[in-house]
Amino acid sequence: MNNNLEKVVLAYSGGLDTSAIIPWLKETHKVDVIAFVADIGQSKNDLDGINEKALQSGASSCHIFDLKNEFIENYVFPILKTGSLYEGNYLLGTALARPIIAKKQVEFALSIGAKFLCHGATGKGNDQVRFEMAYSALAPDLIVIAPWRHWNLNSRESLLEYLHKKNIPTTATLEKIYSKDENILHISTEGGLLENPWNRTNSDCWSWTVDPEHAPEKPEYILLHIDKGVVVSINNKHFTPLQCIKKLNIIGSNHSIGRLDVVENRIIGIKSRGCYETPGGTIIHTALRAIEQLVFDRESFNWREKIALEMSSVVYDGRWFTPIRESLQAASDSLASSLNGEVVLKLYKGNVIAVQKKSLHSLYSQEYATFSKDEVYKHSDAEGFIHLFSLSSRIRALNKLK
Repeated sequence: MNNNLEKVVLAYSGGLDTSAIIPWLKETHKVDVIAFVADIGQSKNDLDGINEKALQSGASSCHIFDLKNEFIENYVFPILKTGSLYEGNYLLGTALARPIIAKKQVEFALSIGAKFLCHGATGKGNDQVRFEMAYSALAPDLIVIAPWRHWNLNSRESLLEYLHKKNIPTTATLEKIYSKDENILHISTEGGLLENPWNRTNSDCWSWTVDPEHAPEKPEYILLHIDKGVVVSINNKHFTPLQCIKKLNIIGSNHSIGRLDVVENRIIGIKSRGCYETPGGTIIHTALRAIEQLVFDRESFNWREKIALEMSSVVYDGRWFTPIRESLQAASDSLASSLNGEVVLKLYKGNVIAVQKKSLHSLYSQEYATFSKDEVYKHSDAEGFIHLFSLSSRIRALNKLK
């Protein structure tokens, strides 16, 4: 470590890109590279030996921060509560991880007096926007270095050749054709045969969940208890948010829950195809929507739908540290004050279905809804309602007759 060099804090994953970025930064910018690692629940294989790997690549030090609890409690669960689905299906697993990584990276950089921030996101993707939106909101004075927008190492082959010339070991190979991103909420797979949307997926495209054809032949039923939009127990056993996700990931993966093969619109305009696996998140999403059916009136449900639609774009676009995200989340929390109850879910070969639900805040009244005889509802009341509800249509039709 050279104390005379300016410090750059690199968001380091230990993968091919960031392994090459360390020597490139030292060579190109003459800086002291400090590797920052965010533990957000990626596989043990990704974290094992990551400190040594960073040092071998030329970093002066490597610092690992365990962010799993904060990630689930302050980012994942609040967004699941909103019901947000990007373009109708994606539970935002990768997008949600970026703001917490950037936030901790900025805090660490400021604490050691670093002048530069660096990330390994490519110039084609969403993550460059997400990271730099957060950097701008949290530390606008720090200088951002984005190697993929400047270097000429624009392929896996060139990166491997560069590391070979630098005598830096790597486990990456030309045969590892898929790009995977993993955290405690989900894992995504891109590249390889997925680049052609006409190609069917194969077993290499999926990492967590079993093939639906090989899932158990008998369904599994689980009971979730929900308090203010948060799952607090599974089968009457209390779990912390992190424990809850871990448990439901295991259960859901066994039944092939949460698989998604989708082509989506990236922020910058490119379409991309990815295979996403979000078993626990999919189960929670289904459970929350089931309780909503009981406790939200029509206007409240429509408002929650609007919140979800707007929030999905806010999160996907990297606008986490903005007033609009805070406002939408506050509205969601307000609605969720009555989102309490229990739901039984049936898990079977990729499907998760709410088959039983109840809530002390339920607006459902069997006495009013019954097709049998009742003593509470006057059918004749509907006549006046319909007369007023259709009044504008009636006036419009009369005007046409004139």
